[in-house]
Formats: sequence, structure tokens, C-alpha cells
Amino acid sequence: MSTTRLEVVTPERVLLTRDVHMIFVRTDGGELGILPRHAPLAATIKDSVVKVRLEDGSEDFISVGGGFLEVRPDQVILLADTAELGANVDVERAQQAKARAEKRLSQGQDMDVRRAELALNRALHRLEAWELSQKAGSPLKDTVQRQ
Repeated sequence: MSTTRLEVVTPERVLLTRDVHMIFVRTDGGELGILPRHAPLAATIKDSVVKVRLEDGSEDFISVGGGFLEVRPDQVILLADTAELGANVDVERAQQAKARAEKRLSQGQDMDVRRAELALNRALHRLEAWELSQKAGSPLKDTVQRQ
């Protein structure tokens, strides 16, 4: 099975550099599946969960908070505002963020509704990435670059 190099980069660090078989990412133009030797492409990415399929067929998941995607025939660069490997999500913190956002939205008083919706979506994506990663066995958890 052929591979392409995936780099996931945030403003703080390089989260992941790894050869992978396929990447599934949600862009403003829709859902994309990117295989090795994909045609060059640039797109903005939405807050979502990115699925990464490894050469052995296993999968793992990354929660991303928006950003930019650059696809080259031999490399995919995901420049994310935030990114977190599913296995590394602090579940308690994500659940607290979800509860705070839901409370703000239910109050409906003088508040920034859009900001609360974004916070809720971010928390939901983090929890989804964690859950999916746990079910998949978190094959990427030991490959994340540490700083």
C-alpha cells in the first residue's frame, strides 16, 4: 500500500509527522478523501474530526479547530488553528466545556450565541475524536511529537 507524508501543524507545534495511506478531512467545499499522489489542492478546513488511515489499515482520529489544508502529490500539510490527537483529549475538560457552552446557549440572554455554538462544536469534536480513537485502539498515540 502506498503512503503519503502527513504533517499536522498548529501555531504552537508540529503535532504529527507520519506516513499514512489516506486522510479524510472536512473542508468548506465538503468532505475529502486524500490518497497518495493526489492532485495539488488548497482548501480551508472546518472544525471537525480528521480520520487518518495508516498503511496497515488501522485508523485514528484527530480533532481540529479549523485551518488550512495543502495537498501535494507526496505530502499533505494540515495547518490547524488547534489540533489534538483523539487519544490525548482531556475528556473531563472537554465535557466541562460542553456543559458550559450548553448552559450559555440555554440561557439565551445577552451573550455571544455564535461564540457559544463554536465552543460547543469544539467540545463535541474533541469528545468524538477521543471516542473514535479509543474504539480504534489509538494507533497514533505513541507517534505524536512532544515538545
